[in-house]
Amino acid sequence: MKKITYIALPLILSGCFDDITAQQEFINKVQASTFSKVEPIPEIKKFEHFSYSTADLRSPFVAPKPEVIQDKLLQIQNCLHPDPRRKKEPLERYPLDNIMMKGTLGSGEETWALITASDDTLHRVARENYMGLYHGKVLQVHSSFIELLELIPDGAGCWKERLTKVEIVEATDASE
Repeated sequence: MKKITYIALPLILSGCFDDITAQQEFINKVQASTFSKVEPIPEIKKFEHFSYSTADLRSPFVAPKPEVIQDKLLQIQNCLHPDPRRKKEPLERYPLDNIMMKGTLGSGEETWALITASDDTLHRVARENYMGLYHGKVLQVHSSFIELLELIPDGAGCWKERLTKVEIVEATDASE
């Protein structure tokens, strides 16, 4: 058995040393026809150190003190602005186009409007209540509409008054 192995091994290995000139010619031809395009590494800019000192600044992770906010709001004197101390009412979270008047309750001096917000919640509104994003104060509740006095920012730090109506939404017939 050993003799057969000694004889067969050189014969098998001699098959691996065939003529490889054709393959070598092909490799040389491909290498000659291709061009390697390697762009040079970009030059690294020198880092410039910037000293950032925050010892005299407020931390961005801590809420500012309320008196600082109030002072900034009241900086501009002799101009109309909303009361920053007034507690917001539930309907002040919705823009007026997301609020619909559905009807009224009461009569005479004591009249309430029934308001539906965009999240399908029903609210009761009377005079002196607020609604809408622009501090809309309810001046009068009529049977078909609500009169609001809104405060609109003018972009210069002051506010302007604007009269607005929220009209009742008539029920539509389902057969139409």
